[in-house]
Amino acid sequence: MPPQPAGLPSILSLSLLLALVYLFVAVVFVIRRAMDTSGKELARRIEEVAHGRGLAPELTADLVKRHELSGLRWLDVFLSRQAWSRRVDKMLDQADIKAPLGVFVLLSLVFAATGYLGASIYVGNPLVQMAVAVGLGTLPFKWIAMRKAARMKEFERQLPEALELVGRALRAGHTFSSGMGMVVGEFADPIRIEFQKTMDEINFGMGVTVALDNLMDRVDCPDLNFFVVSVKIQNETGGNLAEIVGNIAWLIRERLKLKGRIRVLSAEGRMAAWVLCLLPFFVCGAVQFLNPGYLGLLFTEPLGRMFLYMVGGLMTMGILVIRKMVRIKV
Repeated sequence: MPPQPAGLPSILSLSLLLALVYLFVAVVFVIRRAMDTSGKELARRIEEVAHGRGLAPELTADLVKRHELSGLRWLDVFLSRQAWSRRVDKMLDQADIKAPLGVFVLLSLVFAATGYLGASIYVGNPLVQMAVAVGLGTLPFKWIAMRKAARMKEFERQLPEALELVGRALRAGHTFSSGMGMVVGEFADPIRIEFQKTMDEINFGMGVTVALDNLMDRVDCPDLNFFVVSVKIQNETGGNLAEIVGNIAWLIRERLKLKGRIRVLSAEGRMAAWVLCLLPFFVCGAVQFLNPGYLGLLFTEPLGRMFLYMVGGLMTMGILVIRKMVRIKV
């Protein structure tokens, strides 16, 4: 019998681990689909109304809109009791992600378990295993934060032009609501979706100031706060709203120009930061490739591991300091 390669057991173990992960995800979705009875409940209610029986009082009370954090009942109850789940759920709304929070929580757990078990196959250090598990477990939430940041940046870019359109509509004799309706009809997402939600709230009888407060709560954009506060002050004290909106649009556009200049001037510092942060890893990789085993003492000897932990802490501190230097708030 020909000898098997040395790495074959590890590859088979990793393949089995991935297969178990995929099986776990499939079982979760099957259970969720089996427990989802909303379609049957809706069909039953429609049948009752069609036959003239109407809705029972308890069913009428259940028509109130409810926001679920997960399709699984036990997970929804658990997440509803956590303080951090409300913040992450708000980030999902700001990122315009339709999937519930429970999907990302289960995905994070699967990633963390996969990272821990996969790292345990190749590395015997528990700290490294936990670091890999934590790193992979945070990937779904990191993706949510990136989606939110990209959407808020696009909203901030569209805001000056949208406010200028509202200002021109006010000068032409239209109402404030009509000006916001023009923004809904002329602009693309994400500002179209957010202004549409505000218009729907106003049309359903909510006050303009309350609807604007809800808009400010939904959107994480400091420039929008200037607009909302100015409109609320104008409603209480009076004044030329068209001129106020136009001035705010000009102020936001100048602020964006200043941010662009600062980003250009700090580009060299950010590039130097990337080089300084990645250079040690490239050097270690090159040394390991040219002379395998040369760095083995750092991982096998207690003194070498102590130096690794100390260097890792110093690098983390240096990265935080450089990040603070190159990130300039306007």
